[in-house]
Amino acid sequence: MNYQQALDYINDTRWDSMRFGLERTAELLSRLGSPEKQLKFVHTAGSNGKGSTCAMIESVLRAAGYRTGFYLSPFVEDFRETFRICGEPVSEEDLISVTEEVRDAAEAMEDHPSRFEIETAAGILYFYKKKCDIVILETGMGGTYDSTNVIPAPEAAVITNIGLEHTDFLGNTLSEIAGAKAGIIKSGSVVICYKNTDEVLDVIRKKCTEEGCPLHITDPVNEVRLKSRSLDGQVFEWKGLELSCRLLGEHQLKNAAVALTAIEALQERGYRISGRDIQEGFENVEWPVRFEVMSKDPLFIIDCAHNPQCAAALRALIDDYLPGEKITMLTGVLADKDYRQMIGILDDAAAEYVCITPDSGRALPAEELAQILRDMGKKAESFDDIEEAVKKCIDSGRPTVSCTSLYISGQVRKICRTLLQKE
Repeated sequence: MNYQQALDYINDTRWDSMRFGLERTAELLSRLGSPEKQLKFVHTAGSNGKGSTCAMIESVLRAAGYRTGFYLSPFVEDFRETFRICGEPVSEEDLISVTEEVRDAAEAMEDHPSRFEIETAAGILYFYKKKCDIVILETGMGGTYDSTNVIPAPEAAVITNIGLEHTDFLGNTLSEIAGAKAGIIKSGSVVICYKNTDEVLDVIRKKCTEEGCPLHITDPVNEVRLKSRSLDGQVFEWKGLELSCRLLGEHQLKNAAVALTAIEALQERGYRISGRDIQEGFENVEWPVRFEVMSKDPLFIIDCAHNPQCAAALRALIDDYLPGEKITMLTGVLADKDYRQMIGILDDAAAEYVCITPDSGRALPAEELAQILRDMGKKAESFDDIEEAVKKCIDSGRPTVSCTSLYISGQVRKICRTLLQKE
């Protein structure tokens, strides 16, 4: 098996269906020697902010000298980003090796695992083989029946902001969705939860009581104080510590409050993490395509806002960091997303729209999106080629904000980096 064959096996459409239940993942890991039972985890679920929160926790633990594994999905530019150790993506050779082992185990199963189940097992096996001290594990969707939930009780179960999402699978109310996310709470863990609505917190509290888990609810408004901000980053104070972070926006301060509460909980469980480790971890944390400044001249910012909640956070960022500016909005949407509401949230900040088609069977064609915008009285142009669209934005003479799905944000990021290096 070579590297491309490993990728092809993991992404084979024959097992690309979404099927709930942990039985297949559990059987697959059992056939691999149950590596999940030899690892320690921080397990994170939520609708928004879980990736940023995981990145912050991982960076601090790495600064404290721990050998960290980080499993995140989906990736931005390269599949190898999915499995990281101490910030470094898995090598092609190691990915081939673990994929071969997982393939052999999966092919022996009567009920073949899904793509995400294969991916999860490969990541856990990789982290075990590389002797990670602790693994930061991000759920794919939900919690109770998410493949990552085969792990034993994590050191910390972290639940970030919860909103209405994946209603076809998780439920139609916040309490139903919270119930799915709360599935990661297990006896023996400490639980950290963002200060969600009472409807959500009631579900989390009940689950913690059932499992006998201590619960820490973060209160970002009272725990984090912003001192300064610019397009270079923001400086804030938390319990007497002055911290700087390149991730921008008030919502990232809320994520930081959750991450810092999780770090405190880990300290209480015996993890050696100093104030300086926390400062260094936040100074070095990276989380691409979340209001990421690719260039200041011309100003080009990439964000992967994909739902109305994310669009509202993006709009707040535009108002805070680009007050009064009329921007060029590079965008592409999926037809099943509430893109009209997102447009309404972002609209009056945009002088013009540059539309592209995401690489997905669920994509709304660029010209169809552009026509919808023109019918709303907006200036909009469509492009079949993403590179041409990015060039158009760079040449517009205005600040550009790219607002697309995560996958296409990665493509824009790669193209943007190449084009701007030529400037």
